[in-house]
Amino acid sequence: MNKEQLEKIKTGKGFIAALDQSGGSTPKALKDYGVAEDQYNSEDEMFKLVHDMRTRIVSSPAFTSDKIIGAILFEQTMDREVEGKHTGDYLADKGIVPFLKVDKGLDEQKDGVQLMKPIPDLDELLQRANDHKIFGTKMRSNILELNKDGIDLVVKQQFDIGKQIISAGLVPIIEPEVNINAENKDQIEAYLAESILTELNKLNEDQLVMLKLTIPTNANQYKSLIEHPNVVRVVALSGGYSREDANNLLKENDNLIASFSRALINDLNVNQSEADFDKILGDTIDSIYDASVNKNA
Repeated sequence: MNKEQLEKIKTGKGFIAALDQSGGSTPKALKDYGVAEDQYNSEDEMFKLVHDMRTRIVSSPAFTSDKIIGAILFEQTMDREVEGKHTGDYLADKGIVPFLKVDKGLDEQKDGVQLMKPIPDLDELLQRANDHKIFGTKMRSNILELNKDGIDLVVKQQFDIGKQIISAGLVPIIEPEVNINAENKDQIEAYLAESILTELNKLNEDQLVMLKLTIPTNANQYKSLIEHPNVVRVVALSGGYSREDANNLLKENDNLIASFSRALINDLNVNQSEADFDKILGDTIDSIYDASVNKNA
């Protein structure tokens, strides 16, 4: 584990950019960016186009370590290059800490949740991540209902795989997303906090994790998690909220910073001039940074 990067993630001012759209979400991300499905004929062409989009984002003069402390990458993004360097190396050289999405998507809904699908060859992927100077990983589950058994299964699966990731020398971002439209969202989040705390208290002193959580209905719901000694940082996903709503909700939560995806890239378009693209990206980054570091409290 890179100690300098650990300190940056733990105490740095800014937010984590989520640039990890994968196979299932890539067509929509490209469509939102102005690239229609009839503009590519294969999966390889699709991933080339989305890498071009990500390259444009991370190489923009607006995308700097002054406001972005980390970035989450898709596996193919990690393996590809930006300006002659592997993406993780490129980001690290900019002072931005690279993370890797490792999950393979979600299983069918059961007990009010969607567990992660099995992650075959995870050890090999983690080795490659280390070779590419990746600091940590991210993996997402989905919670849709107030079903305590289901929530506990999600959290246990996340921590079981998280321990495997820790053993490889990486810091896992544990992401049990709560659907923003879920009935009893506030009650789900209260129980989720309890379930996560139970697993955190089982960790050894040197087993460090991060958490990526839906912005809670009740402000500061995750205070006990943020303050836990095994938690490096707690970050928030935008979860389908508009950027304005996500930013406003985020500001109500002390020491919770953003890790937005859609809310970061939604206003970008392939047909924008470089000047327009950089300005829109810069304005977006400024607004998310402000919501992450300037709180109402």
